[in-house]
Amino acid sequence: MKRLLAGFALSLAGLPAAAQQSPDACAELSNVVMSGGHVTSARVIAASDTLPDYCEIRATALPAISIEVRLPMEGWNGKFYQAGCGGFCGILGRADAGSSWVNAMRPGLERGYATATSDSGHHGLSVVDAGWAYNNPHAERDWGWRSIGETNRVANLLVEAFYGSASEQAIFQGCSTGGRMAHVASLRYPEMFDGIISGAPAMDYPGLVATKMSWIVQANTANDGSQILGPDQAAVIGKAVLEQCDAADGAEDGAIADPRQCNISYDELGLTNQQLDTLGKWREGPRNAAGEQLYPGGVPEGSEPFWWLWLTGNADGGGKLVPAFASGFGKYMAFDEDPGPNWTPMDFDFETDPSRMGASSAAYNGDNPDISAFRAAGGKMIVYHGWADAIVTPYKTVEWYEQASKAAGGEDVLKENVALFMVPGLDHCGILPGPGGINAAALDPLTPLEAWLNGGEAPQSILVQ
Repeated sequence: MKRLLAGFALSLAGLPAAAQQSPDACAELSNVVMSGGHVTSARVIAASDTLPDYCEIRATALPAISIEVRLPMEGWNGKFYQAGCGGFCGILGRADAGSSWVNAMRPGLERGYATATSDSGHHGLSVVDAGWAYNNPHAERDWGWRSIGETNRVANLLVEAFYGSASEQAIFQGCSTGGRMAHVASLRYPEMFDGIISGAPAMDYPGLVATKMSWIVQANTANDGSQILGPDQAAVIGKAVLEQCDAADGAEDGAIADPRQCNISYDELGLTNQQLDTLGKWREGPRNAAGEQLYPGGVPEGSEPFWWLWLTGNADGGGKLVPAFASGFGKYMAFDEDPGPNWTPMDFDFETDPSRMGASSAAYNGDNPDISAFRAAGGKMIVYHGWADAIVTPYKTVEWYEQASKAAGGEDVLKENVALFMVPGLDHCGILPGPGGINAAALDPLTPLEAWLNGGEAPQSILVQ
């Protein structure tokens, strides 16, 4: 894991950071020859905001994984930082176009890491565009797992070519689909990353995006095709949840500390029987006709302020991304045989369809709780999830942690390698601000992970200090 031979010189105590590299050295990376891929461009990007001067390299790992590598021109810390991507990905470096650290190279580059990310193997018009996967198992394979390893391989070839030495330590960071990638990395590439940061991991796509999201859509669609619960009802429901459950943890702070402890009465809210039925189905999550739970839990109490983005849309026509994800995934990615563009989430059959997603489960999923190989390699993992996540159910993350504890021989054993943080009031990946303004900017999992990797204690908090 530590790349002991290639990185021996870098691992010696007291060595200074890598010397300043020249623009010519950056440009020469265009001529790097590699198997199964090629470099398409290399240029120096001038320092701006919090980022230093860096060499930006674009490369392709065959057949179609677009990769971006960013190498500090000066002060490389001898380490490597790889970022995942969100949704169906398909947009190279999308996270770095904004200011958030989630799924972005920025946090690593700011601290002197060599960094990399990819589009996961295809070009998409948006992160809800899944048309690239139509009858394309190779692209699905690359999105599912191969792009993780290929990005790492190509990036580290360029690191060695630029600095003359391999990286001595590697970290992976991702949220949502990036969180799924983080878990996949721990399973398929257990020695590749010394540290992993997994946020709101969508680790079971067939269970989450096909089954659970189709359940959400069907439950909220009337016989005439109209929407049953909208943003107005979300506001009413959210107000009742806070009034009845906020103080359950002993503090009235606008955040639900653990929605599993909520016992809410909706009788006096003026909701119709149809709306109450939809709400009940959203809360319990998908079941078949025999009442068997098909995916753990449902939409948590306390997530209502974020429903407009994920579930109901708003008055201006914005949001409502869950139906978009469910539609694209079911058409082109979920089933052993793609049904194609005419399929809708209303077509999902909860009796027969869960068994028709074996191939996608094998290619995409990272919810196997047995991470013994990663733990044996000495890997450290921080997993975080917002209790107010309305799209990627936090109950799945809790279930995974409980099962991983059992597989490890107990929670105390698992804690030697895994730290779980369930954050009250936090939206999916902290995209929207929650109570007290809590969002991604209030979190910093990298600092405690670095300390943990370098001989420190297990993290006690991931909040910005």
